[in-house]
Amino acid sequence: MTTPPRAFRLDDPDVLAVPAGEAPAGSASVVVAAEDGEIVDAVAEPEAPRRGTSWGGLFLSALGGLALLGIGLWIESLITQLLALAPALGYVAMALAALAVLAFLVLLAREVAGVLRERRIERLRRAAVDAHAEASDDKARAVVRDLLALYANRADTARARAALDGLGDAIIDPRDRLMVAERELMTALDLSARRTVARAARQVSLVTTISPRAIVDVGFVLYSSFRLIRQLASIYGGRPGFLGFLRLARNVLAHLALTGGMAAGDSLIQQVMGLGVAARVSAKLGEGVLNGMLTARVGLAAIDVCRPLPFEALSAPTFTEVAGHLIESKTE
Repeated sequence: MTTPPRAFRLDDPDVLAVPAGEAPAGSASVVVAAEDGEIVDAVAEPEAPRRGTSWGGLFLSALGGLALLGIGLWIESLITQLLALAPALGYVAMALAALAVLAFLVLLAREVAGVLRERRIERLRRAAVDAHAEASDDKARAVVRDLLALYANRADTARARAALDGLGDAIIDPRDRLMVAERELMTALDLSARRTVARAARQVSLVTTISPRAIVDVGFVLYSSFRLIRQLASIYGGRPGFLGFLRLARNVLAHLALTGGMAAGDSLIQQVMGLGVAARVSAKLGEGVLNGMLTARVGLAAIDVCRPLPFEALSAPTFTEVAGHLIESKTE
């Protein structure tokens, strides 16, 4: 069975250019056979088949369906009995049941809207990455148009949106158009996100330093991290509900696992040295600094996940910017 053709980029790190006839067998990467500098062939390992519905998911779905049916039958039986014993109470129960159904539908709609909004931001970020890589004017204009629509109802972006609307065809280069949009719309949001992460890290460090119990430390760190993720999502335009928040938290954890929980782009030695000095002063003080550092790392990962544009024109926040004060204040 032949492998179906698929598109790939020549600057992809998984693309390996080798002379014709020397393509390694069984390679999982895309292999481009080159002869005299010209591309002559491409071979790709077939993608792993997608998993179907797992038995665990099927079990939970069936169990949830049975639970809903049981609740529905219990409510129906309760209303029937109340109507037979006291019709007034039966009508009250019917009204309460209708109100509960209405509230459930509203909550469900909010959850769906939150998930769709998160997916919209993810698609926008991927489209911006493609527009930067391909230097496509049509894609750049589409990204800016979608970005303006995303923030259309936010008063704090009114000036930036007006400035972008006035550009028109004044900018020719697609990358410049995206960078101008990033500077105009993301500068204030990035500043707010940095302050939010720094404030959360400082608060976690202080509370866990003075708390008497380790279980309090763990609970407060988890609570602060979840609240921080939700705050950052709101800053960048997402309003996740419960299900949307679970999806967002999973993406943040995946980003942390991919980039490393302690220190991509920063000086790990500086962090460890600062923590070591604080720990020598007081073991509890060192724990507080560590918890603040971990909260800051969660915040930086959440910024990368929640931001609708990649960092191109503006610099990404660093650990020193959002949590450097923890080490400095504890070691002075």
